[in-house]
Amino acid sequence: MRILLDTNIYISALLFPSEQFDLLFERISTKHELVLCSYVVNEIYTVIERKFPGKKTVIDNLLQTISYDYVETSLTSEYKNINLRDEKDLPILYTAIEHNVDVILTGDKDLLQLEIAFPKILTVSDFLLNY
Repeated sequence: MRILLDTNIYISALLFPSEQFDLLFERISTKHELVLCSYVVNEIYTVIERKFPGKKTVIDNLLQTISYDYVETSLTSEYKNINLRDEKDLPILYTAIEHNVDVILTGDKDLLQLEIAFPKILTVSDFLLNY
């Protein structure tokens, strides 16, 4: 399966390492394909620079050590009928749809409450439990 992680998952994994995140990255790297989009990369750097300026090298190291399919973010989509409270989440959703991502992993309540058939939108815990 193709898996896209939302920005909040990367931030949590980088700043608050845990066995759960270790297991997540191990499982994705051995059984699935990680998809990383330009929007998430930019958002990670923006959040880190604003909230944790000394941690930029941690991101650089992560991006050099993990394997992923890098895709450009889709800023528009033919799927205009998606009703999402926070429009900042739309580029992630559009990218996932247009690049055939099977699962988005997030902690974002707006995305988690979205009722769509594809892609699946799950928490890290739900993903690890089921995949």
